Amino acid sequence: MKSALRIACSRSQLQQVRDFVRHYLGGRGLPEIVVNQVVLAVDEVVANFIIHANGEDESQFLDLKLAFDDHDLNVEIADHGSTIYQPPAHQEPDLRDYIRQGRKGGMGMTLVNRLMDHVEFSTRGNHTVCHLRKHLA
Repeated sequence: MKSALRIACSRSQLQQVRDFVRHYLGGRGLPEIVVNQVVLAVDEVVANFIIHANGEDESQFLDLKLAFDDHDLNVEIADHGSTIYQPPAHQEPDLRDYIRQGRKGGMGMTLVNRLMDHVEFSTRGNHTVCHLRKHLA
């Protein structure tokens, strides 16, 4: 079963994204912790697209697609902005150093990589696409 949502690039749309993912996963007998992990990971990637890739330009939009393939949840988040957004390759941060420096923010993709089994950014034409996958046995 597939499901899709298109949103404007505005932080005000994040609640709609969370509700959409939660509704899609609801009734599948998944543990609440798993549902919350997926909701959080999708929310973080969508927020990054909205804020960093599109500068919260509400004239731009994102497409979100959810689909089950056997026991895997596949998520595709496609950016239709005018620039390619490629976050740097993921590296596990030194959390002690992070705390010592008093840094705030910048841990979102670390969290996404820990919550999901597969995280990949690619391009399709002149658009950025993020693929997330979580195995749900």
